[in-house]
Amino acid sequence: MRTVTKTILITGGSRGIGRATALLAASKGWSVAITYVEDTAAAEETAASIEALGGRSVALRGNVSVEADVIGMFDEAERRLGKLDGVVVNAGIVAPPSPLADMDADRLRRIFDINVFGAYLCARQAARVLPRDRGGKGGSIVLISSAAVRIGSPFEYVDYAGSKAAMDTLAIGLSKELAGQGVRVNAVRPGLIETDIHASGGQPDRAERIGKTTPIGRAGRPEEVAEAIIWLLSDAASYTTGAVLDVTGGR
Repeated sequence: MRTVTKTILITGGSRGIGRATALLAASKGWSVAITYVEDTAAAEETAASIEALGGRSVALRGNVSVEADVIGMFDEAERRLGKLDGVVVNAGIVAPPSPLADMDADRLRRIFDINVFGAYLCARQAARVLPRDRGGKGGSIVLISSAAVRIGSPFEYVDYAGSKAAMDTLAIGLSKELAGQGVRVNAVRPGLIETDIHASGGQPDRAERIGKTTPIGRAGRPEEVAEAIIWLLSDAASYTTGAVLDVTGGR
């Protein structure tokens, strides 16, 4: 069987679901650019792990909510690794649990700057470089949403839930814009996954604690979400676009 290699860019690729996706892609021999904003050591370790698994890699520092950074990271990824076949819009943040009435404006602005504006900037850049009518190869865009979209995350993260709802809508609309140019656009909605995003929100045990209440009876692993993302990036998903795929253990 012919081996198909790809070149992909993953925003927020140095940790959690992004890192797991990068390593799974590398195990298939794909080239992977990862972006990060602060933790250089984690990004460099992930890049080294990608290469150890047989993939080419580059770690690119930048803020997804800054237009110049986004354009620069995409340009550098293609300069270093070649034209992209896929983009995973994964970078996102959460804040400590709070009802909406007690959230200050700075928190709301930061959540929406990164999770919505930043994601749209990255999706827009992908829509500029992947389509065949713009000189691209075609390919796949995968947006990382959340099961919080369906649940609403009351008293915890209604801001985060709302920001991720935008990813579902973006997948539906952008998939229709780009389908004629060989680009598929889908979203993945992870559930309670064992990543450090929970600790960043002040609840390091959240995935394990609430994961026990899912029909499957446990939290998910980043590698399990990565499998869904890689499938959507792959040619095996050639007739799938505009879909929103839950990876939630039945929650």
